[in-house]
Amino acid sequence: MLLHRTTLKTPWRRLAATLATATLGVGLLAGCGSGDSDSDNASTETSPSAAASGAFPVTVDHFFGSTTIKKAPERVVTVGYTDDQTVLALGTKPVGMVDQYPNPAGKSPDINTQWPWVKDKWGATKPEVIMNNGDSGPNYEKIAALRPDLIIAVYSEIDKAGYDKLSQIAPTVGRTKTEKEPFSAPWQDNALQISKALGKEKEGARMIQGVQDQLAAAKKAHPEFANQTAVALSWYKDAINPFTSTDVRGQLLTGMGFKYQTEIDKIAGGSFSTALSPERVDLVNVDRVIVINDKADTDALKKFQLFSNLDAVKKNKVTYLLDSEGPAIGAATSQATLASMPYAIDELVKAVSQ
Repeated sequence: MLLHRTTLKTPWRRLAATLATATLGVGLLAGCGSGDSDSDNASTETSPSAAASGAFPVTVDHFFGSTTIKKAPERVVTVGYTDDQTVLALGTKPVGMVDQYPNPAGKSPDINTQWPWVKDKWGATKPEVIMNNGDSGPNYEKIAALRPDLIIAVYSEIDKAGYDKLSQIAPTVGRTKTEKEPFSAPWQDNALQISKALGKEKEGARMIQGVQDQLAAAKKAHPEFANQTAVALSWYKDAINPFTSTDVRGQLLTGMGFKYQTEIDKIAGGSFSTALSPERVDLVNVDRVIVINDKADTDALKKFQLFSNLDAVKKNKVTYLLDSEGPAIGAATSQATLASMPYAIDELVKAVSQ
C-alpha cells in the first residue's frame, strides 16, 4: 500500500516518502545542466515521445516560479508518480518515468506500463525508470542522459533544491502554484497543469469535463446512491485507514452520488487519510464500505474482529477492490489521472452496484 494518493501492497511506499520527505541530494553528471536536447553524448533504447501539438511558447506558473516552454517538447521525462499517465492520455509517450509500483526483478515489460488503462497507449515503448517509489529522489544522471526538452514534476514531493537541479537539465514544471503540501491539489488541477506544459490546455480541459460528465451520468443512473453514506479505506500497519472526503477516492464516491462520512475529515487533521484507533472504528460503520487492498491485506482486514462486526460487513455491503493485482481497479481509482479515471469510474460503478 502506498501514499500519497495511491494505495499499494504493504509497505505503503509513498506513505514513507510523504511523511518523511527526503532532501533530493543526488549530484548531477559533470557537464550536464544545460538542458540542451541536441546533445549527442547520451544514448537510450527508449523511443522518443511523440511531439506535442499546440501554440508555443507557453509559460506555466507553478509552486517554484514559472517555466517557459519555447517549442513543442519531443522528449518528456515525468518525475511525478502518476504524471506519465496524464502525459500519455494527451498523446505523448514519456522517455523517462517513475515506477510507482515495484516491478518484479527480471519481469518485462514493466508492470507500470501494463495497467489496462495505459497498456495500449505505451504500446512497445519502454521508458527509462528514473525513480522507484520510496527512493529519496530521482536519478538525475539518468534524466540528464535522456536529453529531455521538458521535465514534468507535478504529482511529486520534489523540493526547491530538487527543482533547481532538474531545471539545470531542462525546463521543469512543478506542482500547482497554490499547492502548499505535495499531493494536495485536486486531480483536475494536476491534469490541467500538465496539459498546459504540453501546449494542450484546451484538450486537457475537455478531457477533465469528460470525466466529470461520466460521474454525472453514473449519479443519474443510480439515484439509490444518494441515500447511502459511504467510505473508502485500506488496511495498513494493523489498522483501518479511511480516506477523507477531499481525497480523490472520496471525491469519486461523492461524484457518483454517495454521501461521505465527513467525520473522518475532522480527525485527519488536513491529511488525506488517517489511521483509526480501535475506539473510532465506528466511523466506518456506514451504509457502503469500499476497501482498496491486494489480497494479503484484504485477508488480514477480514480477520480483524472490529471490522468483521461492522453492520456493513454483516449485511454484505462491502466492496473489495484489488489494488495492483488482477484488474487493478484500486490502483486506477487511487491514481486519478486522465488515463485512469474513465476506467476507474466504469469499474467502480459496476462494483458498488452489485
